[in-house]
Amino acid sequence: MNWKLEQHASFPGVEGPVLVCVMDGVGIGRQDASDAVWLAQTPNLDRLGELALTTQLSAHGRAVGMPSDGDMGNSEVGHNALGAGRTFDQGAKLVGQAIASGSLFEGETWRAITQRARDSGQPLHFIGLLSDGNVHSHIDHLFALLRRCHQEEIERVRIHVLLDGRDVPETSALEYVDALEALLTELNQAGGRDYRIASGGGRMAITMDRYEADWAMVEKGWKTHVHGDARGFASARQAIETFRDEERGLSDQWLPPFVVVESNGESIGRIEDRSSVIFFNFRGDRAIEISQAFESENFGHFERGNRPDVLYAGMMQYDGDLLVPKNFLVRPPAIDRTLGEYLARNSVAQLAISETQKFGHVTYFWNGNRSGRFDDKLETYFEIPSDRLPFDQAPEMKAREITDRLIQELQSGRYRHARVNYANGDMVGHTGNLDASVQAVECVDREIGRLLPVIEGMRGALLVTADHGNADCMFEVEDASGEPKRNPQGEVAVKTSHTLNPVPLYVYAPGHSLRLAATAPDAELAHVSATVLHLLGLRAPEDYETSLLAP
Repeated sequence: MNWKLEQHASFPGVEGPVLVCVMDGVGIGRQDASDAVWLAQTPNLDRLGELALTTQLSAHGRAVGMPSDGDMGNSEVGHNALGAGRTFDQGAKLVGQAIASGSLFEGETWRAITQRARDSGQPLHFIGLLSDGNVHSHIDHLFALLRRCHQEEIERVRIHVLLDGRDVPETSALEYVDALEALLTELNQAGGRDYRIASGGGRMAITMDRYEADWAMVEKGWKTHVHGDARGFASARQAIETFRDEERGLSDQWLPPFVVVESNGESIGRIEDRSSVIFFNFRGDRAIEISQAFESENFGHFERGNRPDVLYAGMMQYDGDLLVPKNFLVRPPAIDRTLGEYLARNSVAQLAISETQKFGHVTYFWNGNRSGRFDDKLETYFEIPSDRLPFDQAPEMKAREITDRLIQELQSGRYRHARVNYANGDMVGHTGNLDASVQAVECVDREIGRLLPVIEGMRGALLVTADHGNADCMFEVEDASGEPKRNPQGEVAVKTSHTLNPVPLYVYAPGHSLRLAATAPDAELAHVSATVLHLLGLRAPEDYETSLLAP
């Protein structure tokens, strides 16, 4: 393998660092009352629009490896594309293909999981996000696994549902629960089956923490799913309706944990010795910690109590370097030869920085789902600890602290390439709070304003873009009319999920006469890697998507 990057034929590179700034969740929206990006006061982005080369990039659907152009992008696949320079088929597509071809069910892990369920008499347990958001999971994948269980005469199944309200409308949980209950009734009535929902809770309340930001979430999930230790209800529907009655306006993602109980108050679905467990999310970041809780022998994050002896598997392997989990149903995308690895092998010093909520995106996902560094001497990663406040209560998040450290590091002169993620537009956008989302975008704009004179003074280059949209549409919109949808109370239906909108790209390289390539208007996120190399004065590998700058 030849890792040597050749010098660019016509551009020697900028003198200073080349910085990629990812405004997470800041897309190009309809420029109306639903668009927090348009409503925000953004003098620095406006200035960039006048001074920099500007275009837009596709950040959803097939452009980032999703099954169809109706699938929204997300931070994982967005950073994969930004850092890999090419687009790879992603989890949703790979799982769908494995189910359709039958290869998932022919694999060693599926056979072992189902055989254990038959031999032990214990239920086969499924845990995962119940929606069709197609960001972390898809309900169709779960349904296919349940039907296969029935076909293979697995008599008992329990499902532990994590409720979404984030990648789908914020109070849509009952649509998915009802659809699941209908399938379970169908399979149970076919004879000899005992398939039931056993527990659940909102995805931001239990189980689906990431980057070790809040292990207490995982502990709540563990106690709920494994020990049946949560408030009891006769059904998942009753739990959801009760929580909504008790707290008006509660989003599904924040619903408290619950268990479904028998008439005597006993949980119907504790996970006990000799059980089989499948975590059916395909995306890794919010699946790693619960997987470690099931698998790790030396685990100190919380007291697990009686840890059952189970055979555990993920839909995919969520961390290929840490081998978490050990067993999985579908192989993850094999992303190789990323921008970060090429730069490390060519002795180019790199910096990556963000707060906890997106730290893994500028490191693990940017590097092709790879933990650690390619070269400890050449790569520096800084994680600014995130607050544990609701994001709409502090929409500035840690943006100022990130910029403080970023400027300090850039001015050291150590780095030729740096990347930073400001999480505000995405994390606050997910809350559905329009006013807070406007503030979040304005905060990111202020931080970009602090970076501009630094880049100019160092004669470097700044690329400002996003990994996907979110804050650019805060209302659910009718497809035909374009008017906001309304809930049964007549209120505008809040949108908490990502969008299908393109994202901006600003290329700011003061002192250099650069032009956009003719292909720029139809570009995708994966073109950013070659553009970074171009600004560094290096020629991209032949199979990378091309630079967005004219030769």
